[in-house]
Amino acid sequence: MNQKGKILVVDDDRLVLATLTHGLAQAGYEVIDADNGDDAILLARQHKPELALLDIRMEGKSGFDVAVYLRDYCQIPFMFLSAFADEATIKQVKELGALTYLVKPLDIQQIVPAVEAAFANRAKTHVPPAGASSTATPPATPTAVAPTAPVVATTAVPADPLTQTVSIAVGIVMHRNSLDRQQAMAKLLQQAQQEGRTLEAQCERLLNAQEVLAGLGSL
Repeated sequence: MNQKGKILVVDDDRLVLATLTHGLAQAGYEVIDADNGDDAILLARQHKPELALLDIRMEGKSGFDVAVYLRDYCQIPFMFLSAFADEATIKQVKELGALTYLVKPLDIQQIVPAVEAAFANRAKTHVPPAGASSTATPPATPTAVAPTAPVVATTAVPADPLTQTVSIAVGIVMHRNSLDRQQAMAKLLQQAQQEGRTLEAQCERLLNAQEVLAGLGSL
């Protein structure tokens, strides 16, 4: 059984969790699932997945809480899957250093390519296996928040234009315009060319706009 990689999937909606787990398993990944943040952290320490797909709003520890732990203590890259795309959520997603932000509702055909891209970039940037440096229990008092750059530095891979900013912007455009990932990217590229900006600059402008979601309708 030659699997592509190990993924931790966390969502408090049991139906969504089952759908994601089945779909990713069918795509060739080993999947560990949890329906709450506390279990997610325990499973991450025990199984050392290579990637985590996190719901944001959950009872108890949120996806953001889990992401901070994975980043600071496990060095496990993560992406978010959420039904929320408000400005405050997007800002926190960026600050935490998520690889990408996928806005629900999405089907597994949209999620698998993002997961595959994350694993491809992980291989290219030679990120050490999670937990390779230490398996010790984290200190009781957390240290200061680590730098906000993603664990997998997608910007270091010229062949892949999906930097963190671009990937988040693509996810939002997909959601607001009911487009697939390729169509959303094409729309952003077209807008950037029309306004004489780079794709990265266009996406940064989109995310930093005062009315982030209102501006998407005109794309």
